[in-house]
Amino acid sequence: MRKTVNWQSGVWSNEPVSAKVLDGTFIVEAAEGSDYWEQTMYGFQHDNGHALLASWEDSDAVEVSFSLQGFTELYDQAGIMLWHSSTEWIKAGIELNDGVPHIGAVVTDGYSDWSLSPVPEWSGGVVTIRASRLNDAVVIRARTENHPWRTIRVARFPYETGKKAGPFVCAPTRAGLQVTFTRWVNTAPDTDIHVDPPVA
Repeated sequence: MRKTVNWQSGVWSNEPVSAKVLDGTFIVEAAEGSDYWEQTMYGFQHDNGHALLASWEDSDAVEVSFSLQGFTELYDQAGIMLWHSSTEWIKAGIELNDGVPHIGAVVTDGYSDWSLSPVPEWSGGVVTIRASRLNDAVVIRARTENHPWRTIRVARFPYETGKKAGPFVCAPTRAGLQVTFTRWVNTAPDTDIHVDPPVA
């Protein structure tokens, strides 16, 4: 079971500079200074990133794919947003850090934490981020068209109702970041953390 989510079916948390469908892809330009973060270490709260959110049920895993072409500046980022409220959310994807793409996740429940790992071999590729709920947690995985699934985070996400999910993009340090999203689907959920999901 795989169902494509229409780009027009989501609702923006904050409108981006621009968003357009072109040959089946979805090209989004982020506003300068856009980001999501809650307090930890820095003390600030940022909630002006761009997340295109649609209802998300436990019967589905959600996958978002996007190109890393154009990621050039510190903290350029895109991926998948899992949303329950303005203080209960997870963003997972690629973030450029010191010139190297990193796969990571920010898990927020009142306060944010950040985990990341460098993936220089993914530079310029098309990345897929996948989220699937198991019990009171979410399993987040990632791959490229040339690299297999890797599990990047298991995080508490206990919300049975009121969940939303979809692609996100942020550009904390600059103007002009454009991200090309190639795919947004709901598909069969994970059955076990040790069993890789199929590759589309």
